[in-house]
Amino acid sequence: MEVIKTDIEGVVILKPRIFEDARGYFYESYSKRDFDKQVRTINFVQDNESKSSYGVLRGLHYQKWPFSQSKLVRVMKGCVLDVAVDIRKGSPTYGKWVAVELTGENRLQFFIPRGFAHGFAVLSDEVVFQYKCDDFYHPESEGGIAWDDPDLNIDWRLPVDKIILSEKDKCHPRLKDLHSPFDFNVDLYK
Repeated sequence: MEVIKTDIEGVVILKPRIFEDARGYFYESYSKRDFDKQVRTINFVQDNESKSSYGVLRGLHYQKWPFSQSKLVRVMKGCVLDVAVDIRKGSPTYGKWVAVELTGENRLQFFIPRGFAHGFAVLSDEVVFQYKCDDFYHPESEGGIAWDDPDLNIDWRLPVDKIILSEKDKCHPRLKDLHSPFDFNVDLYK
């Protein structure tokens, strides 16, 4: 796999080696050995999958310490704009974000470390979205940031009148009102 660095340290895009012939294709979607060597040592413990339709925007979500999660995300079918926002107080990139288009065709994966809020917008008629997490989901630890925070100014590439949100995602605070549970100077992987 090729590891593509982004503008934020630790947030990377993974491009698999794809072998195609007359029969179809094959690729290794995940190798712990390669991931640990090329990205970071990690122990994924849970896989999740969601199906959504055009206009659905999920996020921006995170799990509070000590149940924070890293995620390795990919699209099996369709297309999303996937976004990671740095919410680590004291980070030189605090409040900055990285976005990548993930599709079933490009087979790219996006690694979002602990200390980041994550969300995605569905740009195709339908999407099947999968992700690995390095900690289990704890509902009492949920956190979020407003998807439309003007200070972040994320272009979700959807008309505002077409965006479909959960009730929960309609009322997250802006980043400036967030009391971040993450400190850039604390190792979140202990």
